[in-house]
Amino acid sequence: MTETRLDKWLWTARFFKTRSLAAGAIDGGKIEVNGEKAKRAKTVRAGDNLRIRQGPYEFRLTVTAVAPSRGNASAAAELYQELPESRALRERIAEQHRLARAMHGEVPKGRPTKKDRRDWDRLDRE
Repeated sequence: MTETRLDKWLWTARFFKTRSLAAGAIDGGKIEVNGEKAKRAKTVRAGDNLRIRQGPYEFRLTVTAVAPSRGNASAAAELYQELPESRALRERIAEQHRLARAMHGEVPKGRPTKKDRRDWDRLDRE
């Protein structure tokens, strides 16, 4: 197999959990192939350069292989090679997010408990 559809390759390389999520990202303009916005059926082959934006992160990579089906994570990692500057930028952004969380403290998850409400009421009375 020398080429495949872009949405299938993104799913096979484990950038998205489903092909429909990959197709949505492509339709939303978050994927570029060789510097141009692509459509779902765009064929991808070894040597193509991809730019993938997922939230605050951006992946810049070169396709090294095309797989006939989705495999495990180690097999998916062999389908592409990420540019070193792309990896460094993603790691820097992740570190900034960790530092911001540490400065602001952990955000509570879910609804406050009865104890939380009592503590807040006690703070309001002081």
